[in-house]
Amino acid sequence: MASILVVEDDASIRASLIDILTSHGHAVRSVGDGFSALREVTRGGLDAVVLDLRLPDIDGGDALRMIRGISQVPVLVATACDEDEKIIGLLNAGADDYLVKPFSGGLLAARLGAVLRRSEASGSVAAPDSATPGPVAVGDLRIDRPARTAFLGEQELQLTRREFDLLSFLARHAGQVVSKRRILAEVWREPYIDDQTIDVHLCALRRKLGERGAHPHYLLTVRGVGIKLVDPR
Repeated sequence: MASILVVEDDASIRASLIDILTSHGHAVRSVGDGFSALREVTRGGLDAVVLDLRLPDIDGGDALRMIRGISQVPVLVATACDEDEKIIGLLNAGADDYLVKPFSGGLLAARLGAVLRRSEASGSVAAPDSATPGPVAVGDLRIDRPARTAFLGEQELQLTRREFDLLSFLARHAGQVVSKRRILAEVWREPYIDDQTIDVHLCALRRKLGERGAHPHYLLTVRGVGIKLVDPR
């Protein structure tokens, strides 16, 4: 049983979310505004947060950044916006996943379950990397898995947890074309996450690597096959 915080200002929607999550065996705490959410996160004991972005006191994106300032608890964001730029901003701010409204109770339970499993496995996600625990270098890109740091030249890249896991995985297989199905299995460890989730994270990585879509240097898309990380020199 996981302890979930639901942050939703609409009382009827909040009650519905509580019913859905309790029916799936979770213990649920709930609040209706951002500052109350921050207090609950500060109290601790949470396994995940379901965060609505439309809050009466502070912007949900700001609430997300504040949560990330005090905790690494997984956050599943509920948003009415499906624009890539907005979603990328949320992921960069520290969201672990997102749901676009309206969504079904089954999808909420499935996505939350995936977030919880990834969080539980975060220590063991490195297991496939255990054969090469030291830093990996690809061109000017250096990834140190144990320290969870990545540098491009002398500049440290500010990556989310999932962006780092994805980049680290691709670096271990530098020069190889890796299918999205394999990425789902070995990085997300969830076969039913849609490809758009990977695309959003790849787009964020490209931007942080200073790449433009028409002129990639490190991250190359092999159409119909997959992605590969290459030394651009």
